[in-house]
Amino acid sequence: MSVWQPSAPCTPGACIEATGSATAVPRAVLRMAAVVALVLAGVVLSPLGGRIPAELVKRWCRWIVRAAGVQVRITGTTAPTGGLLLVANHISWLDIPLLAAVRPARMLAKSDIRDWPVAGPLAARGGAMFIDRNRLRALPETVARIADALREGQAVGVFPEGSTWCGRAQGTFRRAVFQAALDAGATVQPVRLHYRIAGGTASTAPAFIGDDSLLASVWRVVSARGLVAEVDVRDAIAPGSHPDRRSLARAAQPGATVQADWIHAALVA
Repeated sequence: MSVWQPSAPCTPGACIEATGSATAVPRAVLRMAAVVALVLAGVVLSPLGGRIPAELVKRWCRWIVRAAGVQVRITGTTAPTGGLLLVANHISWLDIPLLAAVRPARMLAKSDIRDWPVAGPLAARGGAMFIDRNRLRALPETVARIADALREGQAVGVFPEGSTWCGRAQGTFRRAVFQAALDAGATVQPVRLHYRIAGGTASTAPAFIGDDSLLASVWRVVSARGLVAEVDVRDAIAPGSHPDRRSLARAAQPGATVQADWIHAALVA
């Protein structure tokens, strides 16, 4: 485990509920095909870059989530223009298009995502910043790159927990990336992501955790029935409102933090 990339205690066997059935397979296959088609369309169009209107990018991101059979509900404020650090809790691969549906952004991603089929090339062409989180020496350079992008008026999307969690609990926001917002004098936009079944019950089906494979996670989502993704855009945090990255990270943290030992106790209870 990296010094600045903590590992969540969540595992597929302990945290994720089963979804779908044999009768759901045809529907799941159609959903999977639709998701792949939309992502491939994004790969084809990605060389156009900034020439694609932001509103179209936001709609495309929502279409991907909807194609997977997940309802999308975005509430809260409108993300401001200009340099913006978008921060959110991290549960699923769905988090990426959902965050971009709030405002298209350059995503901060771990380096091995570059090698993912389809999604890797799309992320690269979309301007993702790939980092090797096992190299602590890369941290200052990464913070500087984020700050430069923010100064140029770009939006940068980050999941400061450093790891995905099941959704019933969450990790602590790591402070390092918030230094970039302080250095650039940029606004921080907190976003709270939550998944549930259309009736109110929280769902861990979309979680992409532990040794889970991307294919298994995608199949679990497209096989599920009645999933809802809730995106709560909190009030933006203005530049200069917090003196240091510690207090800024704490202010941006959406909801109470649950420590790993509490989660372990809950899992074995």
